[in-house]
Amino acid sequence: MPETDRLRALVDAGVALASELSLDAVLQKIVEAAAELTGARYAALGVLDPSGQALERFVVTGFDEGTQAAIGHLPRGRGVLGALIEDARPLRLDDLTADPRSVGFPDHHPPMRTFLGVPILLRGVVYGNLYLTEKDDGRPFAAEDEELVVLLSSQAAVAVENARLYEAATRWSKQLESLNEIANALVSETDLERTLDLVAARLRELVQARIVLIALPANEGGLVVRALDGAEGLVGRRLEQDGSKAGRVLGRGRSERVDSMIDDLEVDQELSRRLAARTGLYVPMLLRDRPIGIIAAHDKEAGDPRFSDEDLRLAEAFAARAAVAVDLSERVARDALRRVVSAQELERRRLARELHDETGQALTSILLGLRSLEDVGSEQELAESTSRLRELVVTTLQDVRRLAVELRPKALDDFGLVPALERLVETFREQTGIEVDLEPHLGEERLPSDVETTLYRITQEALTNVVKHAHAKRVSIVLTRRNESISAVIEDDGQGFAEGGSGNGLGLLGMGERVALVDGRLTVESSPGAGTTLSIEVPAR
Repeated sequence: MPETDRLRALVDAGVALASELSLDAVLQKIVEAAAELTGARYAALGVLDPSGQALERFVVTGFDEGTQAAIGHLPRGRGVLGALIEDARPLRLDDLTADPRSVGFPDHHPPMRTFLGVPILLRGVVYGNLYLTEKDDGRPFAAEDEELVVLLSSQAAVAVENARLYEAATRWSKQLESLNEIANALVSETDLERTLDLVAARLRELVQARIVLIALPANEGGLVVRALDGAEGLVGRRLEQDGSKAGRVLGRGRSERVDSMIDDLEVDQELSRRLAARTGLYVPMLLRDRPIGIIAAHDKEAGDPRFSDEDLRLAEAFAARAAVAVDLSERVARDALRRVVSAQELERRRLARELHDETGQALTSILLGLRSLEDVGSEQELAESTSRLRELVVTTLQDVRRLAVELRPKALDDFGLVPALERLVETFREQTGIEVDLEPHLGEERLPSDVETTLYRITQEALTNVVKHAHAKRVSIVLTRRNESISAVIEDDGQGFAEGGSGNGLGLLGMGERVALVDGRLTVESSPGAGTTLSIEVPAR
């Protein structure tokens, strides 16, 4: 190639390199440009690992896929290639095989004699080396070839640094986006399993692992897999804790890397076999320095299967957020349990009071009435006393049935929501004299048990509020099935209440929590003198 053409090709190569941001594409263009500029049959570029002592990537041109497959593993940076790593200066050899540093070629490797090696340097930092062999005219590489490749390597160093910076910025952007997504899930997602699944999926994507799993302590001891991405069939599986890497990391609260799952005796070998894992990354989930779970990643999907320091730091950041999710879930569960227990105790106190004040007194009156029968002097007095006792027994029986209905109406289990509400409304009319219009439009199909119970209890509580607080004359209850949801509207013409006023005393918070348990929504509209409207919408799942 004439000198002017070579210089023009060098300029064109520089422009092409400057316009490319993908590191893999930059590396491939560099080796192809170097081969074209020097007339080399084969060209390669070895990228140094962070230690600067070995090759982590090797890009070639001139080899077909069959030859590459036959050669097998890529060079590791020994022999003549290693000499260029140790001494970052251009190296030209007329006969590569005659150099005492040459360690020979692997089987199926094409023969090579002439050699030119040039380091890729920028501000004293070596990014890698260019290797060129077998000039097409059969002559050794000349000083002009070396000069052109040195110029190309200077442009290549800038292009490699730009591509690495771009990839790092893109990677950081993805990391920030994933961390923000998890942060949003922490404040909006109530299902712990979904949050842990999100953490596992995003971490696997960012560290390029083949598998990521999250394990939490089990109630009966040991660890249990709660989330998994990249494999199937392991969620719910128990992991060894005593003597395993997971147990050690959980106990010590410090992250560890495993470069060989086979050689490490503390690894859960059964799990390792099932995952066909070669390397591992174990990170504890710490909550105020207390380990409450563990995240494990296995096998990088590209290149070296071992994990880097950056992978470790990123996994620790995700583990911290997963620990917060677990803590929030436990707090919500404890709070929900406290509310349930409190509601149960409140209901028990009410039932105990009614049994004592009404049913208990009625039974005492019956007992006294039975004793008075012993002193009855005439048949007329006996008939009158018996009649009074019969009425008292009937009243007591009605009270007991009313309490039974309040605890759990039998019609709700046997016949469904609508018959149970019809019975409730009929009883309410008889006891209060308030007119109630019930309009059910739900069809013949039964609703899920938890949905029926929720709608029944909300209606029951609303009618109780009408008596205690609203002083209404009429109540309207409309139930409608709409596609995949059920809506209920309960409206009264009572005195209402101002927004932010006495509404909190009507049990509205408890109603809202009950509706939320079935993924529903409750809205309340009320104003003084204009009555109150409750609107409930729940999924008909």
